[in-house]
Amino acid sequence: MHAPLSPQAPAEALRAGLAELVDGLPPRQAARATARLIANYRGDTPTDAPVLRDRSDVVAYAAYRMPATFEADRHALGALADAVPDWTPTSHTDIGGGTGAAVWAAADIWPDAADAPDGAALRPVTVLDWAEPALVLGRELAARAPSAALRAARWRRARIDAALDVPPSGLVTVSYVLGELAPADRTAVVDAAAGAAEAVTVVEPGTPDGYRRIIDARDRLIAAGFHVAAPCPHSAACPIEEGTDWCHFAARVSRSSLHRQVKGASLAWEDEKFSYVAATRPRPAPAAARVVRRPQTRKGQVLLDLCRDAGELRRETVTKRQGPLYRAARDTAWGDPWPPREDPAP
Repeated sequence: MHAPLSPQAPAEALRAGLAELVDGLPPRQAARATARLIANYRGDTPTDAPVLRDRSDVVAYAAYRMPATFEADRHALGALADAVPDWTPTSHTDIGGGTGAAVWAAADIWPDAADAPDGAALRPVTVLDWAEPALVLGRELAARAPSAALRAARWRRARIDAALDVPPSGLVTVSYVLGELAPADRTAVVDAAAGAAEAVTVVEPGTPDGYRRIIDARDRLIAAGFHVAAPCPHSAACPIEEGTDWCHFAARVSRSSLHRQVKGASLAWEDEKFSYVAATRPRPAPAAARVVRRPQTRKGQVLLDLCRDAGELRRETVTKRQGPLYRAARDTAWGDPWPPREDPAP
């Protein structure tokens, strides 16, 4: 997988930008706005009214959700980049992007060509959302970004529904959006993304309902001619029996003091659980298998629950006798490909 973010990478710039923007918002006001947003997002009834009504709402939302959304998107996009290492998006459209977590994540995975010495052209970036306050704050945050493509991004107001017009794009992201839409709009948005893109990633909460929405999106992308790049190592049917389990992963999120304050939390970190699919028109080289549960480390062995390229779930036991492969297994995390891309000799 991709290396951890460097000290000057987007995560740190995003955290600093959030701290600057939230400065001056009274803590009680932020807490009230956050509580209302949590109640809204946990509801089951989609609404035509923008969830983010005003500046306090959108600042509270950004502090409450953006760091976790960024990490989930970064994981999904990193897996996509690993599966198609010779492919780079020439443009990026983020559907329902709000304050822009997905475009920040993409800027980390594929740094600007324009920031390189050759001075190549910027990758066009467009964020589509209906909530004007979110677009305004997203634009303000992007102005502080280390990425020139982010600083030049277009923030366009658009209703996210069956009538959505998605411009032709190298990459289209749909992140934590489908659960807010009526079923007919969900399918139309996924179809619109497929019709516009070379690659699509869809991310949803790591819940049974979120997983079902991902499976529906995955099916539609495959029907549109896409190949699954991640997390599945195949484009066959998901081997998980419906109603018995669900496929999801976790990303560790570092909480700033601001984040802990707004969320009413004491720990310095949290695990963001999410489900996702990344699919491409170019045929990917997905992993032979992916670790779909947290590895179990026991004396002299590591147990890995894998989804394999044959379209099956299987547990593999890696023992100390296997030397380098065992050492690799001890360092393998939930959601990683297996065996590692540079496969140690058994």
